Amino acid sequence: MSLPSPSEKQARVIWMAITGLAVATLAVLSAGLVWGLGRVLHTLSPVIWPLAIAAVVACLLDPVVGFLEKKGFSCFNSILAVFALALLLVGGLCGSVLPQIVTETRQLISRAPEYGAKLERCLEDWSQDPPQVLEKILQRFRPSAGSSPAITPPEMLTGSLTKPLAGEVSQSGLPPKAGGIGAAAFGPVQDWLAGIMPDVGRWLFGQVGRITAWLGFIAGMALVPVYAFYLLLERRGIESNWTEVLPVLDSRFKEELVFVLRSINGYLIAFFRGQLLVALCDAVLYTAGFLSIGLPYALLLGAAAVGLTMIPFLGAFTVCGAALVIAVAQFGDWLHPLLVLGVFGVVQTLEGLVISPRIMGDRVGLHPLVIIVAVMTGTTLLGGLLGGVLAIPLAAVLRVLLARYVWKKRAAS
Repeated sequence: MSLPSPSEKQARVIWMAITGLAVATLAVLSAGLVWGLGRVLHTLSPVIWPLAIAAVVACLLDPVVGFLEKKGFSCFNSILAVFALALLLVGGLCGSVLPQIVTETRQLISRAPEYGAKLERCLEDWSQDPPQVLEKILQRFRPSAGSSPAITPPEMLTGSLTKPLAGEVSQSGLPPKAGGIGAAAFGPVQDWLAGIMPDVGRWLFGQVGRITAWLGFIAGMALVPVYAFYLLLERRGIESNWTEVLPVLDSRFKEELVFVLRSINGYLIAFFRGQLLVALCDAVLYTAGFLSIGLPYALLLGAAAVGLTMIPFLGAFTVCGAALVIAVAQFGDWLHPLLVLGVFGVVQTLEGLVISPRIMGDRVGLHPLVIIVAVMTGTTLLGGLLGGVLAIPLAAVLRVLLARYVWKKRAAS
């Protein structure tokens, strides 16, 4: 017996159900793909990080190598000259700036509990008595004679840790003199050793794992110059022959694929090269500005700005927030926080009106808000900083595809 044909309403419901099932299947497959990609990135991060850093270094040094080649130097000699110059610059920075940054980092870490206690007291005073908060903050930060330090001295900490240990030894059954030790006295000691040995073994294995991870990181960073050297040496061949490596037959589809890949590559080179130069300029300006207002840890904040300001706006606000916390905790007045805001405003104005237009111009094509959303999404979905960095190429892919196949058709219609 044949079933009757569905009515128009029933057919609409059936197609809606099939569409919903297809959308749910695609959503599950996409979530599995993102999860798998995150696991792959986590596993291969020791390999991907050096390659990514080497690619950025090669993008930065490529214009200098090309300039020397135009002056008559061979490609190999140009790369060696650029590497020698870069080594001198890095060595000079490490010899002059790095020791001060390490010193400031140690000082900031040692004073972090003190700064935290001061800020906590300020917030408590503000919550309890807001009208008189300014006077209380000033009184709190004024040094008073005979005041106890905010940080527990190492001697007190050592004593508090050794007292329980002494108590445990005294309760273990061991007499104070060795002459009266019997076989029964070793029972508690053996039980204690049997209980603590698994913890000691896990701790030792954890330390071995950490040492291995650090050795792998150091080995990966040591390979960055090697990767960058070969990327620069083979860049001409890569640029001219990479289309032949694509496993696609010569067709209209291959031409579109080559166009999309070239556009993505151009956007990425322009972004990383330009944004790193902008971050370096911002770091120099932040360091000079913080030093001029007498803010401590100015070099440390400037060094942190190099990495943080790679993310537009978000990194700059992070640097400004850290500087405000240090200014409030160090000086306890309103003048230095206002000076920090003034430095931040001047640097952002110079970046927006002078630095970014001259360095990056309109070549990047990725809006700063798109970069921020891509980094935050990649960090959340793909896991870790590497996922956030790799989200920028994915945003460039999306931008190129939309510009090529969506916005272009709308403009044409």
